[in-house]
Amino acid sequence: MNDLVRQHTALSDSDLEWLHLLVSEWQLLSDLSFADLVLWVPTLDGTRYVSVAQMRPNTGPTSYQDDMVGHLVPRGRRPLLDAALDEGRIVREGDPEWREEVPVRVESIPVRREGRVLGVIARNTNLLTVRTPSRLELTYLQSASDLAQMIAAGSFPFPGEQVDMDSSPRAGDGLVRLDADGIVQYASPNALSAYHRLGLAADLVGQHLGQITAEFAPSRGPVDEALVKLASGYAPREFEVEGNGGVIQLRAIPLKPKGTRIGSLVLLRDVTELRRRERELITKDATIREIHHRVKNNLQTVAALLRLQARRMDSDQGREALNEAVRRVGSIAIVHETLSQNLDERVEFDEIADRVIAMVAEISPGKVTCRRNGRFGILDAEVATPLSMVLTEILQNALEHAFAQGEQGTVEVTAVRGEPRVDARLLITVQDDGRGLPEGFDPQRAGNLGLQIVRTLVEGELGGTFDMVPGAERGTKVILDIPVQPQK
Repeated sequence: MNDLVRQHTALSDSDLEWLHLLVSEWQLLSDLSFADLVLWVPTLDGTRYVSVAQMRPNTGPTSYQDDMVGHLVPRGRRPLLDAALDEGRIVREGDPEWREEVPVRVESIPVRREGRVLGVIARNTNLLTVRTPSRLELTYLQSASDLAQMIAAGSFPFPGEQVDMDSSPRAGDGLVRLDADGIVQYASPNALSAYHRLGLAADLVGQHLGQITAEFAPSRGPVDEALVKLASGYAPREFEVEGNGGVIQLRAIPLKPKGTRIGSLVLLRDVTELRRRERELITKDATIREIHHRVKNNLQTVAALLRLQARRMDSDQGREALNEAVRRVGSIAIVHETLSQNLDERVEFDEIADRVIAMVAEISPGKVTCRRNGRFGILDAEVATPLSMVLTEILQNALEHAFAQGEQGTVEVTAVRGEPRVDARLLITVQDDGRGLPEGFDPQRAGNLGLQIVRTLVEGELGGTFDMVPGAERGTKVILDIPVQPQK
């Protein structure tokens, strides 16, 4: 719609916003009318109309098999559009049109904003299945007529009350028509069923909806006057009511076809099961986060015990082995700490990498600098956990073996992530400027326990490849190539 309006019309951005607000609401008008809606806007030179939006009803057959958006029609070809635009009134005159052997009743509704007519809604009703209307259909049609008059007067939709139509109740979910005093004139079967869920045993017709709603909603004090007013439809609002184990979502729409409120429409939907599932998911998420939090605490306890044991060791070799174990446990704890703060099993690994680098760098007496380049991005937990251990082992190995005691140097971690949604690979290099590899060193066979852990995790857990090669000028370069899920 933005492109069509800006390309063909003289409407301002504020006018366009009003049309967007209208289109976000007009599914209701289409369903209540049992009719297709097409929004026509006059072109910049005033000689044609361009159709910028279309809506088909959920309550009846369509009048258009084809998509009308983008069509251009010369002025004069459709007299009802001309009359509605020029006179600023709803035009219903004329005989039904025949389209592919289907009779269609055409009406035109001017779209007014701040006294100006921006365009015209063509309401097209398929008459092929017309029958004697029921009480529900008569209520729908009367409500549609009231809304059409409000659109023509510029009082609908309501400014600042844009509705999310994906989650808001629709006419078919349940509809209640109220008079000016909030008394129920008509309640659809679905609406009555929803109130039965709250605990209502009688009929809704003749009852004051606000008082009935407040009566079945739990309250610690006197009757909730705000809820009474909301459910009586005095203002355009969307809210939920919970009681007797049921949850109802309501949307109130005041009807003011001639400027004075004559009543209200209340759309409602039973969302009891939906809210129950949401609460189960919230509980599940909270449980998962709590598990990660407890695992992190347990790992930190294990690390503290190992650290205490290391201090009591007389053997330097044994003390260093325990300190290495502390760092390995710590790297896993970092991942679980991050997972305990998320709603899903995915983590931003850059933060984890920075914390791992800082943790391992503590073993250096301040002479060797560690830094990160590039981004790891978001990784699944099953990738993040072994990768954090791999990174810990590689960095620890570089700091211990690449530099002599007190020697200055640099260890640089670089991550290159494939293009989002395309290349599911993560290339990691760890480059140091230390003494380099011993002569005849084979990274696939030789190495200490740390390198054995790296090989096992990279090839077995992560399904990637691992290699160690001499640096371009000096030092050692570790290369990891790991398959990951494309970033979303």
